[in-house]
Amino acid sequence: MNPESSPFRPGQPVPVEFFVGRIDEIQRLRGMVRASCQGRFTIGFVSGERGIGKSSLVSFVRHLTEKEDGAAGCHVFLGGVDSLEAMARKVFDRILKENSEKPWFGKLADFFGKHIRQVGLFGITVELDLSKEDMQRIVRNFASSLRDLVSKLSGDRKGILLILDDINGLASSPAFANWIKSTVDEVSTSERPFPVCMLVVGIEERRQQLMQLQPSVARIFDLIDIKPWSDEEATQFYAQTFESASVRVEPHALENLVRFTGGLPVLAHEIGDSVWRTASSATLAPDGVWKGIFDAAEVVGRKFLEPQVLQAIRSQRYKSILRKMAKRPLEMRFRRTELIKLLSLEEQKVLDNFLQRMKKLGALQVDKEGGPGAYRFPNYLHALYFAIESKRAERETADE
Repeated sequence: MNPESSPFRPGQPVPVEFFVGRIDEIQRLRGMVRASCQGRFTIGFVSGERGIGKSSLVSFVRHLTEKEDGAAGCHVFLGGVDSLEAMARKVFDRILKENSEKPWFGKLADFFGKHIRQVGLFGITVELDLSKEDMQRIVRNFASSLRDLVSKLSGDRKGILLILDDINGLASSPAFANWIKSTVDEVSTSERPFPVCMLVVGIEERRQQLMQLQPSVARIFDLIDIKPWSDEEATQFYAQTFESASVRVEPHALENLVRFTGGLPVLAHEIGDSVWRTASSATLAPDGVWKGIFDAAEVVGRKFLEPQVLQAIRSQRYKSILRKMAKRPLEMRFRRTELIKLLSLEEQKVLDNFLQRMKKLGALQVDKEGGPGAYRFPNYLHALYFAIESKRAERETADE
């Protein structure tokens, strides 16, 4: 099928029309935005494993609350940002750009005044022209600047949903951790309404980093932890997305897609897109989806895993162990004693080397809760990748 017409969007937030599940999380986040639109500052940390769909979820909530709850949304990706000044610039620049086509843009233009610069490349765009002193002033007066901005939008918008996403560079910054606390303290001690909902998005490790730098962060955030899709939700996603492109998926083929997706939207889009590209007809049978699943593993491996892990997994020395791992149910944890029962004497000789190699590369961890000889994958993405590679090895042997 034509790759350009694929309904899947790997590497991008899920389009609103293909969003599934997360009802409880959506209602909770929407409640926070509604409370902020009534004047109460709310702040949350949206956490979950890599590939779980955090960015897609908050993007969906932003779309929903802009449409139905009167919020002005701003989704800021902070990858590579490691200073408060750079963060402040990005926040206010995104507020300006993401609302440039909204009816209330004129009010924003008045608010930013002489700091707006128009750029005439491929059409007219706008951006903020801020000096270093401007950015330092914005950082010092961040809360009051947002309050004044909402006041300027009065009559058009009730509040602001500010999403700070991809905070890897800032999570190790004491200045950022202290800025969060001081902003919350400033708002809490003020008697004036503050109609802002701030959502910080990242893996749990980033929240722990912030807590180590500033222990008070632990009590500041409302924690929204995103879990993997259920099998029913993953089934709904595949059926709905393929159906939108007039493609039918046979039941057993759909079961295989769901199994190796493991509830991770990032994998659902990679696998779905690969299956789409390798499909030869508008009906997907079980044999027809395997090539797509294996092709997706190649892409996922290059995007998310270390090159040394891929090289070790693909080595002939360890393929037989992977093949035996495919006979076990897909799990995050396993014990050496359980795995060794499946191996031949030759395979048993290299098992400890395999486990130590994977542990050194960060693809496995010692599972302290499981006792001696227990291991776990660092995240579900690694577990699923091992499962797909195990299945590949199993099928290659069957074809020989």
